[in-house]
Amino acid sequence: MEVAANCSLRVKRPLLDPRFEGYKLSLEPLPCYQLELDAAVAEVKLRDDQYTLEHMHAFGMYNYLHCDSWYQDSVYYIDNLGRVMNLTVMLDTALGKPREVFRLPTDLTAYDSRLCASIHFTSSTWVTLSDGTGRLYLIGTGERGNSASEKWEIMFNEELGNPFIIIHSVLLLNAEEHSVTTLLLRIEKEALDMKGSGFYVSLEWVTIRKNKDNNKYEIIKCDILRGKSVPHYAAIEPDGKGLMIVSYKSFTFVHVGQDLEENKNENMSEKIKEPLYYWQQTEDDLTVTIRLPEGSSKEDIQVQFLPDHINIVLKGQRFLEGNLYSSIDQESSTWIIKENNCLEIFLIKKNEGLTWPELVVGDKQGEFIRDSAQCAAIAERLMHLTSEELNPNPDKEKPPCNAQELEECDIFFEESSSLCRFDGSTLKTTHVVNLGSNQYLFSVIVDPKEMPCFCLRHDVDALLWQPHSSKQDDMWEHIATFNALGYVQASKRDKKFFACAPNYSYAALCECLRRVFIYRQPTPMSTVLYNRKEGRQVGQVAKQQVASLETNDPILGFQATNERLFVLTTKNLFLIKVNTEN
Repeated sequence: MEVAANCSLRVKRPLLDPRFEGYKLSLEPLPCYQLELDAAVAEVKLRDDQYTLEHMHAFGMYNYLHCDSWYQDSVYYIDNLGRVMNLTVMLDTALGKPREVFRLPTDLTAYDSRLCASIHFTSSTWVTLSDGTGRLYLIGTGERGNSASEKWEIMFNEELGNPFIIIHSVLLLNAEEHSVTTLLLRIEKEALDMKGSGFYVSLEWVTIRKNKDNNKYEIIKCDILRGKSVPHYAAIEPDGKGLMIVSYKSFTFVHVGQDLEENKNENMSEKIKEPLYYWQQTEDDLTVTIRLPEGSSKEDIQVQFLPDHINIVLKGQRFLEGNLYSSIDQESSTWIIKENNCLEIFLIKKNEGLTWPELVVGDKQGEFIRDSAQCAAIAERLMHLTSEELNPNPDKEKPPCNAQELEECDIFFEESSSLCRFDGSTLKTTHVVNLGSNQYLFSVIVDPKEMPCFCLRHDVDALLWQPHSSKQDDMWEHIATFNALGYVQASKRDKKFFACAPNYSYAALCECLRRVFIYRQPTPMSTVLYNRKEGRQVGQVAKQQVASLETNDPILGFQATNERLFVLTTKNLFLIKVNTEN
């Protein structure tokens, strides 16, 4: 059985700046242009039955503005008339209205349980599109940058069940034929989940290829992954041979051909299965209780005591065998059959007063029954560590930790995220990176022919990583650093979207309403500037700028290009000129 390789992310030290002094607020005005939309954005608000945190992450925080990374400064959104609208910027001072490039055939308003429509730019001539009702479209667009050759035509159109959103898609070129592989996300109800939220996340990896016989596009492969959290990042490798996922909880492949009802019955039987034995303990001894099969007699039972081992055989079948947690007095230990057809085994501890956390090392088939007197004694021992008051005596030498004094960036989650690479043919995990406290921040497409990059917090900095599926030994390359941005972003409590320029010249985040924060990379100063504390000349300064939008509508979309920021609200599209061409 192949085991996934545990990997780590290798930081490039030359890309770090240990002497970074922070961002200086610049009051230089940023040119901002506003376009009024003909029709409002097709925003879909969460329903009453979409109440979990995962619904909020996937659909409540959805980015309704889509950037076409194959063409410079070209963004798209879908309005409530079912139109795919495009704005391509050539000149800021001569902005035209967003133009319609495609209209969805279905009337979206007729569906009560739909999700937000989603779009992904698979290549320079192909687009995958979902209308939010469970229908997937594969569209040939021609060269989108050329108005003469651009024409959006539906090449594939199929109902795929429950509504989903598109996470990623890739065009695969193989000899004379080509195929499109795409990743779809659903959050589905799980009736058997008694302890969790009652929902699970499904990632459907679908491959579509043209059938040479009838000249139609058909689904040739469909694999499904299941997990309990919405992935921060999920992308298919450029050659379609693998998949990378950053998530809080792990994903596993499920076989489409499995009988789901059979699986449910098995899972249910596992959950309600009675423990093999029950056990309890005092300071001196342990009592193990086993329910015997009907008609059992003393001759059917064999119990062997050893100082550190126990072996129980019922009717010739091995019932329980293994090493005990600690030593027992084998001479004094005994067993008896009770009137209620139960076998009781009494084990005398050699180390009196030692509490056993388990009976047989590594065995999970039994259930420990705690005595109420024991619980009361343990609670009394721990009483000095607890109090019903928040801080009963703040003047004592060692006051308790006050969580209100912690900053958001000091919080460390017990369960950390992981980065996993899955093989497309074996459906097994091949590489795993435990991200620990390296908080996921955002993703960005630097090169549309490569996988999207993802940005993680490392200490106070934000580091950008480019996946390279072809390099098995060094799959993730550290390509850029945004100094201190990991720490700075933690203070923005109302942040909604995070992005950076594909050339790393700046990073930006926006709040739910109005404000946009821009953090530029350090640049040389035109004037002489000195650090008074250290008495040295400062060569470079990193600027922070703030833009405030003239609207009270919530921000629904946010995209960054090398020169501009695009901000979408319900009724307007804003352009913020961040950089000049050079």
